[in-house]
Amino acid sequence: MGVSTASPAEGISLVTVDYPPVNALPVQGWYDLADALRAAGRDPEVRCVVLAAAGRGFNAGVDIKEMQRDTGHDALIGANRGCYEAFSAVYECEVPVVAAVNGFCLGGGIGLVGNADVIVASDDATFGLPELDRGALGAATHLARLVPQHLMRALYYTSRTVTAAELHAHGSVRKVVPRAELQGAALELAGEIARKDGYLIRLAKAAINGIDPVDVRRSYRFEQGFTFEANLSGAADRVRNTFGKEA
Repeated sequence: MGVSTASPAEGISLVTVDYPPVNALPVQGWYDLADALRAAGRDPEVRCVVLAAAGRGFNAGVDIKEMQRDTGHDALIGANRGCYEAFSAVYECEVPVVAAVNGFCLGGGIGLVGNADVIVASDDATFGLPELDRGALGAATHLARLVPQHLMRALYYTSRTVTAAELHAHGSVRKVVPRAELQGAALELAGEIARKDGYLIRLAKAAINGIDPVDVRRSYRFEQGFTFEANLSGAADRVRNTFGKEA
């Protein structure tokens, strides 16, 4: 259980998240993921990183139960900071990051794949932000990188999900494959990237980040401020305390 790193092929680093049962990450898990991604990007032998997950789904966001156990705000602050670090680590990774998404990709999962360079998904993958049903806000920044603005708003306000096929139609998912073929497809694409010159691919990543029209780090941090306001007002607790009690 946790975050592991492997080298399945020359020039490729495979970072895998495994937090049963649903890959809802505790505070430390987000920091561990950030550390693994940054270490992979710093490795001069690595030219592409594949971010994957074991188990039922890619990511279910933060561990809400960890927050419910906390009588103060330490878990909330830790989750906000940890998510910020992990999302930034994907975006700032010195080499391209290919996200291999299986099953559900929710909440914090959207932050990860929204900052990835390329997304490959299994045909059972679904994407969404249930934040308003969890007493939180955030990652609209990253959802807006996956779908058009008005669809992003509709998904955000309703907490509905979209399929990998729908995102493929929007051009944000590069390829949709059966789940059994997901890792192979992600590694094949990563291998194509990894055959490029290592110095040039790092320059390319820095250059593309530099021309982004939206500063994803600043805009996500702005969103997080409203999560704190929701908590201070008591609205977040009212909603969060219903988690796990739905009929």
